[in-house]
Amino acid sequence: MIKDMKFVTIMGLQDDIDRMVDVYLSRYEIHFENALTELYGSKSLRPYTSPNPYAPYLERVNKLWGYVREKDKEKSQLVIDTPSMEMLKVSIEQIENHIGPYLEKEQELRDIKTQKEASLEMISLYEGVDYPVERILAMDHIRFRFGRFTHSNYEKFKKYVLDRFTSIFIEGSKDEDYTYGVYFTPQQSLERVDALYISMNWERIFVPQEEEYFGTPKEIIARLSETIKSIDTEIAENDAVTEEMIRPYASEIFSAKQRLEVLSENFSVRKYAALTHDEFLQKETQYLLMGWMDAEDAEQLIEETEGDPDVVAILEDDNNPPGGGTPPTKIKNAAIFRPFEMFTRMYGVPNYREFDPTWLVALTYSLLFGVMFGDVGQGLLLALGGYFIYKKKKADLGGIIALAGVFATFFGFMYGSVFGFENVLDAIWLHPMTAMTELPFIGTMNTVFVVAIAFGMFLILTTLIINIMSEIKTHQTKAVLFDRNGVAGLIFYAALVTVIVLFMTGNPLPAGLVLAIVFGLPLIMMAFKEPILAMMDRKKIEGSEGPVMFAVQAFFEIFEILLSYFSNTLSFVRVGAFAVSHAAMMQVVLMLAGATDGGNINWLAVVFGNIVVIGLEGLVVGIQVLRLEFYEIFSHFYKGDGRPFENHVTKN
Repeated sequence: MIKDMKFVTIMGLQDDIDRMVDVYLSRYEIHFENALTELYGSKSLRPYTSPNPYAPYLERVNKLWGYVREKDKEKSQLVIDTPSMEMLKVSIEQIENHIGPYLEKEQELRDIKTQKEASLEMISLYEGVDYPVERILAMDHIRFRFGRFTHSNYEKFKKYVLDRFTSIFIEGSKDEDYTYGVYFTPQQSLERVDALYISMNWERIFVPQEEEYFGTPKEIIARLSETIKSIDTEIAENDAVTEEMIRPYASEIFSAKQRLEVLSENFSVRKYAALTHDEFLQKETQYLLMGWMDAEDAEQLIEETEGDPDVVAILEDDNNPPGGGTPPTKIKNAAIFRPFEMFTRMYGVPNYREFDPTWLVALTYSLLFGVMFGDVGQGLLLALGGYFIYKKKKADLGGIIALAGVFATFFGFMYGSVFGFENVLDAIWLHPMTAMTELPFIGTMNTVFVVAIAFGMFLILTTLIINIMSEIKTHQTKAVLFDRNGVAGLIFYAALVTVIVLFMTGNPLPAGLVLAIVFGLPLIMMAFKEPILAMMDRKKIEGSEGPVMFAVQAFFEIFEILLSYFSNTLSFVRVGAFAVSHAAMMQVVLMLAGATDGGNINWLAVVFGNIVVIGLEGLVVGIQVLRLEFYEIFSHFYKGDGRPFENHVTKN
């Protein structure tokens, strides 16, 4: 169902906004509107901008939380506390002072490690140079250049340049894009050789003269790697001591972390607020917040703030905010139907004045799935598996599968089918493959097909009634009288269903004049909807091109209406078709397993076959039922053009 919403305006002193949110709003859910937008044009308003004072403390407490061991984290989360900001500051500073020397030591070690890793990364590029680096850096008469070529340029360099000038190139290493190395040349040839290498797109890399660059690159790499490994060991030992020292504070840190996350998140309400200052009255600067709340919550908030002189909360008398617009849609359904809100949102969130179809989706989806996938064993597996997923993973799809599995189990009893075996239980209703019904004019037809079409007609009639009620609720009374999904459509389709039922059951049909009226009048009303409404509103018909074209347009309109009713009804045949195909597939599985000829049963084949049917056909049936929901049910009454309710305040 869609919750009744109220528009609330909250005002108070600028510096009191955090207290107000923490004391009052953090106990409720509220969808804020931008106050500047709602009161557009007011010259006394300005945005509320300020730095987040909680962010630095949250960063510090998150760093402390990182030192808490996993087993201590799990224990500390059982403790729930809401300390004040002053207590949080004192607590964080005390813990930091207690372990401060170890944090400083860790930072020093990590800085050294970063420097060593940078040196290692640099020298690793020239691992193939088998010559002491310090001697290269100390050369006087022979000059050197460390750098790199792209692979393509290096190949060109070797082919056209390498042996033609007074230079020696030593290849160091390669990566995906570059070849690294160093070249040597006499001092007197340096300028000409440099120009030549640059012409081949040589990129020079400067190697700093550092103390660790002593020996060949391979020796330096080995030495630096060992140093980094030693630093890692020292960091791990320091962290172990830090973890042990911080262990008694785990619960305190978690409380601080949880509290600061809420305060930091709720600080963001400022982006929806506006500041106002009345210079004439010399009043202090005040904040202004506007938003939508559940009607019950809004009234309770008003009561709670009445005794607070620093907070003024005003409840609008109607659902129209100062800036106009419609309320957001807040959906709340029974727990068993809640997972199906996922399907509703997939199609579109209902607008505030619309009918919430979630409960209808839950019932019809589960029922149709059960009819198409009726089997006691497979249904139980789906129900249990879906329930497990829903509880453990909090996935809505798991809840949908669970309820669909319950209905599949129910229809399994109705069909007398257990993992495809139809001789274990007696069918309470029928066996889908063998049950037949004799119909006038048509002949023999599978009973499940007949029931599926009849149920489809019932659903279409139900959705037409729902649409009429929704349109009346939104004051679209005139339009709904002549709409194909309104009163005219309901009369026509109900008359059609009545005639079909009377004919199939052998009862006499109404007189021809009666049939002409109940069929013809609604069709004329639907075909000439636009001109009739224009006449009722005393408006000129736009785009009129003469009576002939108008008649042609009306003819095709009637044809399209009849075709849509026919296709919508016929779509439900798939329900019976999948019920029969499911039974047929299981018969094939049992036949392949040798369970139909009285011999030894291959139980492995039975198990594998059931797994395949549950996975493959279960997916197909689920998609087909969803198609029926969206195209054959929603299309008659549901728009889904609303905007979802979004809670902008984190609860304590």
